[in-house]
Amino acid sequence: MPDLLIELFSEEIPARMQARAADDLKRLMADGLVEAGLTYAGAAAFSTPRRLTLTLEGMADSSPTLREERKGPRVDAPEKAIEGFCRGAGVSRDDLNVRDEKKGQVYFATVTTPGRPAEVIVAEVLERVIRNFPWPKSMRWGKGGLRWVRPLHRILCILSDDADEARIVPLTVDGITSDDKTEGHRFMAPGAFAVKSFDDYAAKLKQAKVVLDPEERAEAIRQEAQNLAFASGMDLVEDAGLLREVAGLVEWPVPLMGRIDDEFMDLPPEVLITSMKEHQKFFSVRNPKTGRVERFITVANRETADHGATILAGNQKVLAARLSDAKFFWENDLRIVREKGLEGMAEGLRDVTFHNKLGSQADRVDRIAALAREIAPLVGAKPDLAAEAARVAKADLQSEMVGEFPELQGLMGRYYAQAAGHDDGVPEACEEHYKPLGPGDAVPSAPVSVAVALADKIDTLTGFWAIDEKPTGSKDPYALRRAALGVIRLVLGNGVRVSSAPIIFANVGKHIAALIEREEKKVDAGINDLLKSLYETTTFDERSKAYDRYRADTHSIAFDTEELENKAPDLLAFLHDRLKVHLKDEGLRHDVIDACLAMEGNDDLTLLVHRARALGDFLKTDDGENLLQGFKRANNILTQAEDKDGVEYSFGADVKFAETDEEKALFAALDTAEPQIAAALKAEDFAGAMSAMAALRAPIDAFFEAVQVNTDNDIVRRNRLNLLSRIRTACSSVADLTRVEG
Repeated sequence: MPDLLIELFSEEIPARMQARAADDLKRLMADGLVEAGLTYAGAAAFSTPRRLTLTLEGMADSSPTLREERKGPRVDAPEKAIEGFCRGAGVSRDDLNVRDEKKGQVYFATVTTPGRPAEVIVAEVLERVIRNFPWPKSMRWGKGGLRWVRPLHRILCILSDDADEARIVPLTVDGITSDDKTEGHRFMAPGAFAVKSFDDYAAKLKQAKVVLDPEERAEAIRQEAQNLAFASGMDLVEDAGLLREVAGLVEWPVPLMGRIDDEFMDLPPEVLITSMKEHQKFFSVRNPKTGRVERFITVANRETADHGATILAGNQKVLAARLSDAKFFWENDLRIVREKGLEGMAEGLRDVTFHNKLGSQADRVDRIAALAREIAPLVGAKPDLAAEAARVAKADLQSEMVGEFPELQGLMGRYYAQAAGHDDGVPEACEEHYKPLGPGDAVPSAPVSVAVALADKIDTLTGFWAIDEKPTGSKDPYALRRAALGVIRLVLGNGVRVSSAPIIFANVGKHIAALIEREEKKVDAGINDLLKSLYETTTFDERSKAYDRYRADTHSIAFDTEELENKAPDLLAFLHDRLKVHLKDEGLRHDVIDACLAMEGNDDLTLLVHRARALGDFLKTDDGENLLQGFKRANNILTQAEDKDGVEYSFGADVKFAETDEEKALFAALDTAEPQIAAALKAEDFAGAMSAMAALRAPIDAFFEAVQVNTDNDIVRRNRLNLLSRIRTACSSVADLTRVEG
């Protein structure tokens, strides 16, 4: 069984596209070959800046011969139908078989599809893959019609056997003919050479200064970079994303360490790290004693006679120019902060539109400040400090540094707030109010940061809900799912006790009122412009009619109370959906969460989760599982009886009508458990409530084993149904167990 080796050799492939392209080549080729009947034992794909490589081991030499029996028309069918069937099956009339079926005799044809050699199938599939490759961006070059990410130069395609004998799979794509040759490093080992197998190919590439495996290149970069840093008494600043990118920029990685000029040491280390990463693709090296970033590591794509000295000198020159820009931005921003204060820097936000229906960034800051003041007491923050932090938290959006490096927003806000003299948690809130940005991001815990972060995300959610800009399917242009998850993690992570429904209602209403006001102002401004333009050329009556027409055509947006009452609960439901996703990752079942969502106070997310976790733990026990079955049995019997009798059995159970010891024992157990459950729930001790419920398991089991509820004695039957109602009420006070599966 031969092995297949394919290499598509081109000009430099962008680093961000390489891994996906290698996976696509593997998937598309494997799927195409298997569909054509060629099986294989294993597959692996690789990429470098100039090549995509695929190897398939243990591939079949040919596709199998297939025999298929096709059912045709009846024997007495029209002649044209029979002839058409023969043509389609590729057989003659004499080759048809006749078989008796219920509706009469029917023609059958045995169709034989002969197998095809592997070379033919590989060539056919590979050409289709090359011509239809799913590059995010592609180009044409020369006079050809082929599209590729960069000009494609070579197609290596061979089948090799155990004896290391290779045969070329012949194909031509847009003038490029396949062969058994590849090329080494562009500078250190130029020129083509032939290969006989994948092992031969990988070995010869390494001799030609090309490391084929991107993981091997990345590990080589990481190890050598750490060695260089360690040898200088420094620490490498780890960056997995940058490491993957740099590994996609070189075929023969040669890490080199350089020094950052002393004149840039006053820049915040994050600025140095970001500037070097974004502009130069340099790794940062930190002095562990001072915490300053003092050196950098660049990764060259070649070895040089001077051991990289010329490369380093050029890189340091370019880096100095970049850092000079960063230093100018930093010093200019600090000058503005010293002269105007951070709120003065933020003044420019009034000219920045946040959303055409939600006003400017300054409008948003005003809303967040008011909401942060309201939330502050709930999270242990001082209202004045929370409002102060909210007013300046987004000031750095107007800074030149954030204009150059948007990813530093928040972080630069902390530096500028410190420079402006803010303290007591305000600088930290400037940095942390965007958090958490994703599942792996830390949740702020400082009270002022929590207040502003919650206010920021709640304003975003309520604002976009008010204008009906909600996520749909996979589309979420305003990252509202992330904002909702941020609210959930902030609340749960800090144990915040707050009823979110009133806050949501109030803020959706404020957004709607502001939207109406803005629309009315637009209409009024339009009317004034219209009347001014008509004043000298029209009569009063004509202007009045024009005014009426304009008002009719541009009537203001109107929202009524009913619409507000629809929007706010819908947003709360969205939060609950996000909460389900979050808790599912913790192992909490969706039906358990639904059972708790059905209870009062479900807008207090911390309380809701405490209840759900307690119920989830309880249902994992034997007592919990069996009590659930007892509850469901009681509820089913009771529901059927209430439907049949047209009455509600919800009171009046009296132990004096009990006829059996099991009934009396259940009465006694309920008399004990009910006040215990109520007291535990009042104290929000859900585990205690579950424990009290667990005591009902044995008496309920015994009751159903010994007692027939629907007895002929009406008085006893009603008493027993009312007793079941006490079971339902006691258990349902903890959670809506009807929603729990099982």
